[in-house]
Amino acid sequence: MNGKSENSTLGSGALSFPGADAQLAQSALFWLRRLAGERRVSPLTLDAYARDLRQFLVFLAERLDAPVGLSALSELRPCDLRAFMARRREQGVGSRSLLRQLAGLRSFARYLGHEELATIGVFDKVRTPKNPRVLPKALPAVKARELASGESDEGETRPPWIVARDRAVLALLYGAGLRISEALSIRRAQAPVGAVDSLRIIGKGGKTRAVPVIIPARKMVETYLELCPFALPADGPLFVGARRGPLSPRIIQLTVERLRGALGLPDSATPHALRHSFATHLLGRGGDLRSIQELLGHASLSTTQIYTSIDKARLFEAYLASHPRATSR
Repeated sequence: MNGKSENSTLGSGALSFPGADAQLAQSALFWLRRLAGERRVSPLTLDAYARDLRQFLVFLAERLDAPVGLSALSELRPCDLRAFMARRREQGVGSRSLLRQLAGLRSFARYLGHEELATIGVFDKVRTPKNPRVLPKALPAVKARELASGESDEGETRPPWIVARDRAVLALLYGAGLRISEALSIRRAQAPVGAVDSLRIIGKGGKTRAVPVIIPARKMVETYLELCPFALPADGPLFVGARRGPLSPRIIQLTVERLRGALGLPDSATPHALRHSFATHLLGRGGDLRSIQELLGHASLSTTQIYTSIDKARLFEAYLASHPRATSR
Protein backbone atom coordinates (compact mmCIF):
# COMPACT_ATOMS: atom_id res chain seq x y z
CA MET A 1 0.00 0.00 0.00
CA ASN A 2 1.58 3.27 -1.05
CA GLY A 3 1.35 6.56 0.80
CA LYS A 4 -1.32 7.98 -1.50
CA SER A 5 -3.70 5.06 -1.07
CA GLU A 6 -3.13 5.08 2.67
CA ASN A 7 -4.15 8.71 2.90
CA SER A 8 -7.25 8.16 0.76
CA THR A 9 -8.31 5.18 2.85
CA LEU A 10 -7.41 6.31 6.34
CA GLY A 11 -7.89 10.07 6.09
CA SER A 12 -5.33 12.81 6.26
CA GLY A 13 -4.93 12.77 10.04
CA ALA A 14 -4.96 9.02 10.63
CA LEU A 15 -1.28 8.40 9.92
CA SER A 16 0.18 10.32 12.87
CA PHE A 17 0.01 9.28 16.51
CA PRO A 18 1.47 11.98 18.77
CA GLY A 19 2.13 10.57 22.20
CA ALA A 20 3.30 7.21 20.86
CA ASP A 21 6.86 6.09 20.19
CA ALA A 22 7.83 5.02 16.68
CA GLN A 23 7.17 1.30 17.22
CA LEU A 24 3.72 1.82 18.69
CA ALA A 25 2.77 4.33 15.99
CA GLN A 26 3.79 1.82 13.33
CA SER A 27 1.74 -0.90 15.04
CA ALA A 28 -1.27 1.42 15.07
CA LEU A 29 -0.92 2.03 11.35
CA PHE A 30 -0.68 -1.71 10.63
CA TRP A 31 -3.83 -2.23 12.72
CA LEU A 32 -5.74 0.33 10.67
CA ARG A 33 -4.52 -1.26 7.43
CA ARG A 34 -5.79 -4.62 8.60
CA LEU A 35 -9.18 -3.17 9.47
CA ALA A 36 -9.38 -1.57 6.04
CA GLY A 37 -8.23 -4.66 4.15
CA GLU A 38 -9.53 -7.72 5.95
CA ARG A 39 -12.47 -6.25 7.84
CA ARG A 40 -13.53 -3.83 5.07
CA VAL A 41 -14.13 -1.09 7.64
CA SER A 42 -15.32 2.16 6.07
CA PRO A 43 -12.95 5.15 5.78
CA LEU A 44 -15.09 7.17 8.21
CA THR A 45 -14.93 4.41 10.82
CA LEU A 46 -11.17 4.10 10.32
CA ASP A 47 -10.76 7.82 10.91
CA ALA A 48 -12.86 7.55 14.08
CA TYR A 49 -10.77 4.61 15.38
CA ALA A 50 -7.55 6.49 14.64
CA ARG A 51 -8.83 9.63 16.35
CA ASP A 52 -9.97 7.67 19.41
CA LEU A 53 -6.63 5.90 19.74
CA ARG A 54 -4.76 9.17 19.23
CA GLN A 55 -6.71 10.82 22.07
CA PHE A 56 -5.93 7.90 24.38
CA LEU A 57 -2.22 7.92 23.59
CA VAL A 58 -1.93 11.69 24.05
CA PHE A 59 -3.64 11.35 27.43
CA LEU A 60 -1.29 8.55 28.49
CA ALA A 61 1.79 10.45 27.33
CA GLU A 62 0.74 13.41 29.48
CA ARG A 63 0.01 11.13 32.43
CA LEU A 64 3.31 9.23 32.11
CA ASP A 65 5.29 12.30 31.07
CA ALA A 66 6.91 10.23 28.32
CA PRO A 67 6.09 8.80 24.87
CA VAL A 68 3.91 5.70 25.12
CA GLY A 69 5.38 2.40 23.98
CA LEU A 70 4.26 -1.22 23.90
CA SER A 71 5.69 -1.90 27.35
CA ALA A 72 3.75 1.02 28.84
CA LEU A 73 0.50 -0.31 27.37
CA SER A 74 1.24 -3.74 28.85
CA GLU A 75 1.64 -2.14 32.27
CA LEU A 76 -1.57 -0.13 32.19
CA ARG A 77 -3.57 -0.20 35.42
CA PRO A 78 -7.33 0.11 35.91
CA CYS A 79 -6.79 3.55 37.48
CA ASP A 80 -5.17 4.73 34.21
CA LEU A 81 -8.19 3.71 32.17
CA ARG A 82 -10.62 5.15 34.74
CA ALA A 83 -8.71 8.45 34.65
CA PHE A 84 -9.00 8.54 30.87
CA MET A 85 -12.75 7.86 31.05
CA ALA A 86 -13.12 10.62 33.64
CA ARG A 87 -11.23 13.05 31.40
CA ARG A 88 -13.50 12.26 28.48
CA ARG A 89 -16.56 12.76 30.68
CA GLU A 90 -15.22 16.17 31.72
CA GLN A 91 -14.93 17.00 28.02
CA GLY A 92 -18.65 16.34 27.59
CA VAL A 93 -18.44 12.91 25.95
CA GLY A 94 -21.58 10.82 26.45
CA SER A 95 -21.87 7.12 27.20
CA ARG A 96 -22.50 6.10 23.60
CA SER A 97 -19.40 7.87 22.27
CA LEU A 98 -17.26 6.65 25.16
CA LEU A 99 -18.36 3.06 24.60
CA ARG A 100 -17.48 3.35 20.93
CA GLN A 101 -14.06 4.70 21.82
CA LEU A 102 -13.40 1.89 24.30
CA ALA A 103 -14.48 -0.65 21.68
CA GLY A 104 -11.87 0.72 19.30
CA LEU A 105 -9.18 0.62 21.97
CA ARG A 106 -10.09 -2.99 22.76
CA SER A 107 -9.79 -3.82 19.09
CA PHE A 108 -6.29 -2.36 19.02
CA ALA A 109 -5.37 -4.27 22.20
CA ARG A 110 -6.59 -7.53 20.63
CA TYR A 111 -4.52 -6.82 17.56
CA LEU A 112 -1.39 -6.29 19.64
CA GLY A 113 -2.07 -9.53 21.50
CA HIS A 114 -2.67 -11.46 18.29
CA GLU A 115 0.61 -10.18 16.87
CA GLU A 116 2.34 -11.04 20.18
CA LEU A 117 3.48 -7.45 20.57
CA ALA A 118 1.83 -6.74 23.92
CA THR A 119 -0.63 -8.29 26.36
CA ILE A 120 -3.13 -5.70 27.58
CA GLY A 121 -5.65 -6.95 30.11
CA VAL A 122 -6.78 -3.68 31.64
CA PHE A 123 -9.95 -3.47 29.54
CA ASP A 124 -11.33 -6.59 31.23
CA LYS A 125 -10.81 -5.12 34.70
CA VAL A 126 -12.75 -1.90 34.39
CA ARG A 127 -16.52 -1.58 34.30
CA THR A 128 -17.61 0.32 31.22
CA PRO A 129 -20.49 2.83 31.18
CA LYS A 130 -23.92 1.55 30.32
CA ASN A 131 -25.38 2.63 27.04
CA PRO A 132 -29.01 3.71 27.44
CA ARG A 133 -31.13 1.76 24.99
CA VAL A 134 -32.95 4.19 22.74
CA LEU A 135 -35.84 2.74 20.83
CA PRO A 136 -36.05 3.80 17.18
CA LYS A 137 -38.98 6.15 16.58
CA ALA A 138 -41.34 4.79 13.97
CA LEU A 139 -44.01 6.89 12.32
CA PRO A 140 -47.72 6.05 12.35
CA ALA A 141 -48.54 3.99 9.25
CA VAL A 142 -50.63 6.75 7.65
CA LYS A 143 -47.92 9.37 8.16
CA ALA A 144 -45.22 7.01 6.93
CA ARG A 145 -47.16 6.44 3.71
CA GLU A 146 -47.69 10.16 3.24
CA LEU A 147 -44.02 10.92 3.83
CA ALA A 148 -42.83 8.07 1.59
CA SER A 149 -45.15 9.12 -1.23
CA GLY A 150 -43.91 12.72 -1.09
CA GLU A 151 -47.33 13.98 -2.15
CA SER A 152 -47.51 16.88 0.33
CA ASP A 153 -45.51 19.13 -1.93
CA GLU A 154 -47.90 21.96 -2.74
CA GLY A 155 -46.10 24.94 -4.20
CA GLU A 156 -43.25 22.71 -5.40
CA THR A 157 -41.03 24.67 -7.78
CA ARG A 158 -38.39 22.05 -8.48
CA PRO A 159 -38.34 20.24 -11.85
CA PRO A 160 -40.84 17.35 -12.00
CA TRP A 161 -38.11 14.75 -12.55
CA ILE A 162 -36.36 15.80 -9.32
CA VAL A 163 -39.62 15.58 -7.39
CA ALA A 164 -40.19 12.11 -8.89
CA ARG A 165 -36.63 11.10 -8.01
CA ASP A 166 -37.02 12.04 -4.35
CA ARG A 167 -40.36 10.25 -4.16
CA ALA A 168 -38.77 7.10 -5.58
CA VAL A 169 -35.96 7.17 -3.03
CA LEU A 170 -38.35 7.64 -0.11
CA ALA A 171 -40.59 4.88 -1.45
CA LEU A 172 -37.65 2.48 -1.32
CA LEU A 173 -36.73 3.49 2.23
CA TYR A 174 -40.22 2.69 3.51
CA GLY A 175 -41.28 0.06 0.98
CA ALA A 176 -38.09 -2.01 1.14
CA GLY A 177 -36.55 -0.96 4.46
CA LEU A 178 -33.35 0.34 2.87
CA ARG A 179 -30.80 2.58 4.48
CA ILE A 180 -30.42 5.83 2.57
CA SER A 181 -26.87 4.84 1.58
CA GLU A 182 -28.18 1.54 0.21
CA ALA A 183 -30.88 3.22 -1.87
CA LEU A 184 -28.37 5.66 -3.36
CA SER A 185 -25.92 2.85 -4.15
CA ILE A 186 -28.35 1.11 -6.54
CA ARG A 187 -27.03 0.92 -10.10
CA ARG A 188 -29.20 1.78 -13.12
CA ALA A 189 -28.99 -1.83 -14.31
CA GLN A 190 -30.52 -2.96 -10.99
CA ALA A 191 -33.52 -0.62 -11.18
CA PRO A 192 -36.65 -2.33 -9.82
CA VAL A 193 -38.92 -1.67 -12.79
CA GLY A 194 -41.26 -3.82 -14.82
CA ALA A 195 -40.82 -7.47 -13.90
CA VAL A 196 -37.81 -6.76 -11.67
CA ASP A 197 -39.40 -7.06 -8.23
CA SER A 198 -36.34 -7.38 -5.98
CA LEU A 199 -32.98 -5.80 -5.29
CA ARG A 200 -29.63 -7.28 -4.34
CA ILE A 201 -28.31 -4.99 -1.64
CA ILE A 202 -24.82 -4.92 -0.12
CA GLY A 203 -25.27 -3.53 3.36
CA LYS A 204 -23.04 -2.92 6.36
CA GLY A 205 -20.01 -5.15 6.66
CA GLY A 206 -20.39 -6.27 3.04
CA LYS A 207 -23.43 -8.39 3.97
CA THR A 208 -25.55 -9.14 0.88
CA ARG A 209 -29.30 -9.59 0.99
CA ALA A 210 -32.20 -9.87 -1.44
CA VAL A 211 -34.99 -7.34 -0.84
CA PRO A 212 -38.43 -7.52 -2.48
CA VAL A 213 -39.77 -4.24 -3.88
CA ILE A 214 -43.51 -3.63 -3.72
CA ILE A 215 -45.44 -2.43 -6.77
CA PRO A 216 -46.03 1.18 -5.59
CA ALA A 217 -42.31 1.67 -5.08
CA ARG A 218 -41.52 0.17 -8.48
CA LYS A 219 -44.02 2.50 -10.13
CA MET A 220 -42.36 5.51 -8.53
CA VAL A 221 -38.98 4.39 -9.83
CA GLU A 222 -40.50 3.96 -13.29
CA THR A 223 -41.99 7.47 -13.15
CA TYR A 224 -38.62 8.91 -12.17
CA LEU A 225 -36.87 7.16 -15.06
CA GLU A 226 -39.51 8.35 -17.53
CA LEU A 227 -38.99 11.97 -16.45
CA CYS A 228 -35.22 11.91 -15.91
CA PRO A 229 -33.58 14.05 -18.62
CA PHE A 230 -30.31 12.10 -18.56
CA ALA A 231 -29.32 8.87 -20.28
CA LEU A 232 -28.17 6.87 -17.28
CA PRO A 233 -25.43 4.30 -18.02
CA ALA A 234 -26.16 0.77 -16.81
CA ASP A 235 -23.18 0.71 -14.45
CA GLY A 236 -23.84 4.21 -13.12
CA PRO A 237 -26.04 5.27 -10.19
CA LEU A 238 -29.80 4.97 -10.56
CA PHE A 239 -30.41 8.21 -8.67
CA VAL A 240 -28.51 11.26 -9.86
CA GLY A 241 -28.32 14.92 -8.94
CA ALA A 242 -29.21 17.94 -11.02
CA ARG A 243 -25.75 17.84 -12.63
CA ARG A 244 -25.90 14.11 -13.39
CA GLY A 245 -23.52 13.16 -10.57
CA PRO A 246 -24.35 10.71 -7.76
CA LEU A 247 -27.19 11.95 -5.58
CA SER A 248 -26.12 13.25 -2.15
CA PRO A 249 -27.92 11.89 0.94
CA ARG A 250 -28.23 15.49 2.11
CA ILE A 251 -30.65 16.23 -0.74
CA ILE A 252 -33.02 13.54 0.50
CA GLN A 253 -32.66 14.76 4.09
CA LEU A 254 -33.64 18.27 3.01
CA THR A 255 -36.62 16.89 1.10
CA VAL A 256 -37.82 15.08 4.22
CA GLU A 257 -37.40 18.28 6.26
CA ARG A 258 -39.71 20.11 3.86
CA LEU A 259 -42.26 17.30 3.83
CA ARG A 260 -42.43 16.86 7.59
CA GLY A 261 -43.16 20.58 7.91
CA ALA A 262 -46.09 20.18 5.53
CA LEU A 263 -47.30 17.05 7.32
CA GLY A 264 -46.82 18.38 10.83
CA LEU A 265 -44.33 15.66 11.77
CA PRO A 266 -41.71 15.88 14.56
CA ASP A 267 -37.98 16.25 13.98
CA SER A 268 -37.63 12.49 14.53
CA ALA A 269 -39.27 11.98 11.12
CA THR A 270 -36.07 11.44 9.15
CA PRO A 271 -35.21 9.25 6.15
CA HIS A 272 -33.94 6.60 8.57
CA ALA A 273 -37.25 6.73 10.46
CA LEU A 274 -38.87 5.31 7.33
CA ARG A 275 -36.66 2.21 7.66
CA HIS A 276 -37.66 1.90 11.33
CA SER A 277 -41.29 2.32 10.33
CA PHE A 278 -40.92 -0.43 7.73
CA ALA A 279 -39.73 -2.90 10.38
CA THR A 280 -42.21 -1.84 13.07
CA HIS A 281 -45.21 -1.99 10.77
CA LEU A 282 -44.18 -5.40 9.43
CA LEU A 283 -43.91 -6.72 12.96
CA GLY A 284 -47.28 -5.21 13.86
CA ARG A 285 -48.86 -6.99 10.90
CA GLY A 286 -47.56 -10.38 12.01
CA GLY A 287 -44.14 -10.49 10.39
CA ASP A 288 -41.69 -12.81 12.14
CA LEU A 289 -38.39 -11.52 13.51
CA ARG A 290 -36.20 -13.81 11.41
CA SER A 291 -37.73 -12.57 8.17
CA ILE A 292 -37.49 -8.93 9.27
CA GLN A 293 -33.86 -9.53 10.25
CA GLU A 294 -33.10 -10.75 6.73
CA LEU A 295 -34.96 -7.87 5.11
CA LEU A 296 -33.11 -5.28 7.19
CA GLY A 297 -29.72 -6.96 6.80
CA HIS A 298 -29.04 -7.19 10.53
CA ALA A 299 -26.14 -9.49 11.35
CA SER A 300 -27.66 -10.42 14.71
CA LEU A 301 -31.24 -11.17 15.66
CA SER A 302 -30.72 -9.22 18.90
CA THR A 303 -30.49 -6.03 16.81
CA THR A 304 -33.88 -6.75 15.27
CA GLN A 305 -35.47 -7.67 18.60
CA ILE A 306 -35.52 -4.00 19.60
CA TYR A 307 -38.63 -3.68 17.44
CA THR A 308 -40.52 -6.07 19.72
CA SER A 309 -40.14 -3.48 22.49
CA ILE A 310 -41.73 -0.86 20.27
CA ASP A 311 -44.65 -3.13 19.41
CA LYS A 312 -45.23 -4.13 23.03
CA ALA A 313 -45.15 -0.48 24.08
CA ARG A 314 -47.83 0.41 21.55
CA LEU A 315 -49.97 -2.56 22.55
CA PHE A 316 -49.78 -1.42 26.17
CA GLU A 317 -50.73 2.13 25.20
CA ALA A 318 -53.72 0.79 23.27
CA TYR A 319 -54.70 -1.32 26.27
CA LEU A 320 -54.55 1.65 28.65
CA ALA A 321 -56.55 3.81 26.26
CA SER A 322 -59.24 1.25 25.38
CA HIS A 323 -59.74 -1.38 28.08
CA PRO A 324 -62.52 -0.47 30.53
CA ARG A 325 -60.58 -1.94 33.46
CA ALA A 326 -57.16 -0.61 32.44
CA THR A 327 -57.25 2.14 35.05
CA SER A 328 -58.85 2.32 38.44
CA ARG A 329 -61.86 4.60 38.70
